[in-house]
Amino acid sequence: MQKQRRSFPPSARSARTAVKLLLIGLLVMLVPAGALFAASQSVKPGITLQVSPASQSIERAKTGSYVVTATSTGGFSGAVALSVSGLPAGASAAFSPSSITLSAGSTATATMTVSTAQSTPTGTYSLGIKGVSGKVSGTVSASLTVNYPLSSSFSMTATPASVTVPPGSTGVYSIQLSRNNFAGPVNLSVMGGLPSGSTTAFAPNPATGNTSTLQITTASNAPNGTYTLYLVGSGPDANGKTQYAYASVQLVIDSTLRNFTLSGNLTGQLAPGTSLALDLGISNPNQKTLAVTNLSVSIKSVTRTADAIARNLQCGTADYTVTQYSGPYPLEVPPGSTSLSGLGIPVNQQPQFRMLNTPANQDGCKGATLQLVYSGSGQGN
Repeated sequence: MQKQRRSFPPSARSARTAVKLLLIGLLVMLVPAGALFAASQSVKPGITLQVSPASQSIERAKTGSYVVTATSTGGFSGAVALSVSGLPAGASAAFSPSSITLSAGSTATATMTVSTAQSTPTGTYSLGIKGVSGKVSGTVSASLTVNYPLSSSFSMTATPASVTVPPGSTGVYSIQLSRNNFAGPVNLSVMGGLPSGSTTAFAPNPATGNTSTLQITTASNAPNGTYTLYLVGSGPDANGKTQYAYASVQLVIDSTLRNFTLSGNLTGQLAPGTSLALDLGISNPNQKTLAVTNLSVSIKSVTRTADAIARNLQCGTADYTVTQYSGPYPLEVPPGSTSLSGLGIPVNQQPQFRMLNTPANQDGCKGATLQLVYSGSGQGN
């Protein structure tokens, strides 16, 4: 006897299909969205590296150390071999330990010691540090500046230790030289650390006295960050041997800072051995009060009188010293134009300009005019 197949009307088949789709939809809704994402976007095991300090400066034939920190990501575990590239000629590096072991989510550190030789060229070098475990790797960069050995003939300092400016503005530092039976000129330069597009100018350079001024002009597109600048002074001693001195400063670029302008000129004439205060003018074009956190002023150049030029009497920036603003920070500046005295800053805390008392500048600097340059930074409230 032939078995007959049951058939359903079209309406019944449609109802069954609809029920199936509804059940599938409910199941999808019950599955956590994160689980679906994880299934299609699983995190790959990896290694991230960090280094401290990010940059440092050493004399050649000396050593410098960095701490390298490795972190496991995506559940990575295993031994990580460390290496470094970009070392200058004559330099070597060693890791302690040479290999570190990570478990899932853990961190581990190693010390990288860089040793330089007497033959290592001076300069700033970018070191590439790499950690490798099979097909998994991580990298990080560090900076190394190699200097000539320090000299006992003279030393150099720079103030302030750090200047914060917005992109496209100028930072100013005062350079002081301390001489020890060293009377020759000192050539000044910046060795590495500058943000891209920046320009530098020392006045005077070479420095024949004990002071100079460094101006760093940043590009309008300079990236935010903290930059360590290494300053170098060099010059021949009485025996013709080049001596060296170093200093370091920081330049901080912060695009959130507000722009404002500084102005002012000395009122009155400086005489040898005398000082004058500069009552700086401050113009705040913003609609809110400005919190000024840095003020600097320096001498860009000196214009002698026609008589001094005709008589070939010399006068330059080395014939003057500048003491920077010593009042409180932050300095609250309202919208509009004002001055240090208008903000209640007493004369003894305003920038001070002094003419040195030397036989050479008695007549050459008489009636001379100083061209000044200013820098500052401030945050809007």
